Amino acid sequence: MTPAGVKVLVASHPVDFRKGPDGLLALVRDASSDPFNGALYVYRAKRDDRVKIVWWDGSGVCLYPRH
Repeated sequence: MTPAGVKVLVASHPVDFRKGPDGLLALVRDASSDPFNGALYVYRAKRDDRVKIVWWDGSGVCLYPRH
């Protein structure tokens, strides 16, 4: 469960869904953001019914795929 007050950042463009957690965190870094700040980063595929959420929970990276 995510704590209250967590920021949720949603990508405005679709991404390549072959990327895993490391590739998605690299996109966060490329956008000059800190991937370890506790925010949820939401990405979508070209098909808008698929999303991936990447989150640093303080002990490791969590990847939540929704297909």
